[in-house]
Amino acid sequence: MKLFKYIAIAGVLSLTSCSKDFLGDDFLTKEPLDQLTDPAFWSSEENIRTYTYGFYFSYFKGYGQGYTWGPYFSGQALNDDFAPQSPAEFIINVPTSGAGWSPAVPANQTPTGATSYYSRIRKANHFIESVPKAELAEEVQNHWLGIGRFFRGLEYAKFVNAFGDVPYIDRVLLEDDPELFRPRDSRIFVMDKVLEDFQFAAEYVRDNDGPNQQAVNKYVVLAFMSRVFLFEGTWLKYHEIDEEKAEEYLEAAKWAAEEVMNSGTFSVSNDYRGLFSSESLKGNPEIILYKEYAEGVTQHSLMSYNNLEPQNGVSKNAVDNYLLSDGLPIGISPLYKGDKTVEKALEDRDGRMTQTIVPKIRMMNIVPNYSSSGYATHKFLNEDLKDESVGTGSLNITDAPIIRYGEVLMNYVEAAAELGELTQDDIDKTINVLRNREGVGLPKLEIVGEQPAVNGSVYDDPDRDPSVPSVIWEIRRERRSELIFEGLRLNDLRRWKKLEYADTDKNPTINRGAYIVKADYSSGQLNGITIDGTDEGYIIPSNSNKRTVVDKYYLDPLPIDQISLYRNNGVELKQNPGW
Repeated sequence: MKLFKYIAIAGVLSLTSCSKDFLGDDFLTKEPLDQLTDPAFWSSEENIRTYTYGFYFSYFKGYGQGYTWGPYFSGQALNDDFAPQSPAEFIINVPTSGAGWSPAVPANQTPTGATSYYSRIRKANHFIESVPKAELAEEVQNHWLGIGRFFRGLEYAKFVNAFGDVPYIDRVLLEDDPELFRPRDSRIFVMDKVLEDFQFAAEYVRDNDGPNQQAVNKYVVLAFMSRVFLFEGTWLKYHEIDEEKAEEYLEAAKWAAEEVMNSGTFSVSNDYRGLFSSESLKGNPEIILYKEYAEGVTQHSLMSYNNLEPQNGVSKNAVDNYLLSDGLPIGISPLYKGDKTVEKALEDRDGRMTQTIVPKIRMMNIVPNYSSSGYATHKFLNEDLKDESVGTGSLNITDAPIIRYGEVLMNYVEAAAELGELTQDDIDKTINVLRNREGVGLPKLEIVGEQPAVNGSVYDDPDRDPSVPSVIWEIRRERRSELIFEGLRLNDLRRWKKLEYADTDKNPTINRGAYIVKADYSSGQLNGITIDGTDEGYIIPSNSNKRTVVDKYYLDPLPIDQISLYRNNGVELKQNPGW
């Protein structure tokens, strides 16, 4: 409970002033409300530590708070895992103010325009400049400089993720500083700086500091480094920007992941569902960082959504992704019994599927906690708490993983594959470790002649995207099965340049759900239900609303008034392509 006290204090220290422009406004120059200038404050390591907890509000949302969600489940619904009645849509028009929704992060996590990015960047820069004032021992100072640089790097990575090229500022600016209206730097220039920040943090941040698994340490830095540079490396590769830099960033991702793996500090938990539904994650061997919830202190509503309320349904596309227990996809496995019922669809499948998807249909007009597709999820539902007061409304107390070892393993193996360095040993210490988790029940994935295989037999999924090599297709499948509903899928589609998978016309199975036979239901139960056949077929959750994807959606548009503001100060701020 002590960490809650620290974060409450840090929240007071982290109040931010308002701002209105893309870069050059008061928040970069005036003494803001979120900074303490008293040199005595910086002379105490405990004060410095407490101050850093103010960053946690921005980066470690977990399951959110109250009725405001983090990225988990349909906190990020703009992908191919969901079949909602009204599909989430990309931003359509260029905003005329600093407010804007970003496809890179869930709407309820999106800062207001670019100003919030820079207010947090300024906060990090101020922290980095202030730590030396403490005149503490070199090890102590380097640790806290590493923490500051980690948060600055994380913020710039998010900023580049959303807008591409952005102005890079690494110091607190004075009021008349010419950098106030700095033109956009290339994403490679910015991400090189981010890499420097992460490398410094990885070298100097302590192995442990503060509450275990709740405070940033070396392994949190390395885990996020593997995530950030897997994204950036594959973005540069598949968007054909810079092959050499793509390789450098992928090497950084692989190195960071391997450092975590070789530390021996973490291991895969045998309780997959428990990672997302436990009342306490303290001591869980797979958890690198988590957010703690407690009754009467900090509570959320995600479990309630998995418990009592109507859901945005799981798509048929996501259901079809899971392998059968023989390790083969549905198109070639003799074990596949079809999906004419939910029970059949889940039979003899990857055990993570039954720990994610409710094994019976939940249809509108029949149960109050129905799913738009008939396929519902219980991945985040604690069965022991579901009938308690803490299982209702915004009173949920299950802890949220922020980053976990399972993702690090997937980051490593994908980076190795994208670098053309993948070996059977890489598969064995990543994917096959995850498959060995109790309750998963899949055979080992093998590489035979650069092709995927199980039990020595090579296979190729007949539904594979022909533009994706077979082994990489299987790695991406494994990533989706392991990390589904954890807020990563949209960024995966974006970095692979596969947003077309989220287009309802190009990928109609994302607007399909469970299979039903009309004769099994009354007319009242079928009210409002549409299927793709006359007498039987798959539920079509969205009848009229479609989602079309075009290339410009890969990046956010810059607000028009920000471009005008720059122009009025004699600087051209170029709009993103297509907007």
